[in-house]
Amino acid sequence: MTTAIDALQMLREASLRVTRPRIAVLEAVDLLPHADTDSILTAVRQALPEVSHQTVYDSLRTLTTSGLVRRIQPAGSVARYETRVGDNHHHVVCRSCGVVADVDCAVGETVCLAPSDDHGFQIDEAEVVYWGLCPDCRAAAPAAAVTTTS
Repeated sequence: MTTAIDALQMLREASLRVTRPRIAVLEAVDLLPHADTDSILTAVRQALPEVSHQTVYDSLRTLTTSGLVRRIQPAGSVARYETRVGDNHHHVVCRSCGVVADVDCAVGETVCLAPSDDHGFQIDEAEVVYWGLCPDCRAAAPAAAVTTTS
């Protein structure tokens, strides 16, 4: 978990100006992995009630540009943020409730990650999004099917 001291150090190492909103945003993103901007804003306002929407958006953009935060946006979803950076991990998204979880990169032979034609690109990363139903939605699905067919 990112503490204020960790966040301060991370900002300094990235040669960014240390501000209370940036520290609060880093802490919120770490506490709420894959959160959208509204959730992050709500969390930041618990620590800094006067912080503006724009300040949180600006902080997220700066932290993303500097590599301290990763922005993901699965198809049909709003942008989400996480502090897990620097590795080539992927995500699984629930088609029903939209919950997102990390999936470590596949090891060994990964046919789908080797393009049939690289078009001259030097490829260094692949982004994969797995889609399905999370355990909670799968558990609720049979009950919903029973109530809708009655």
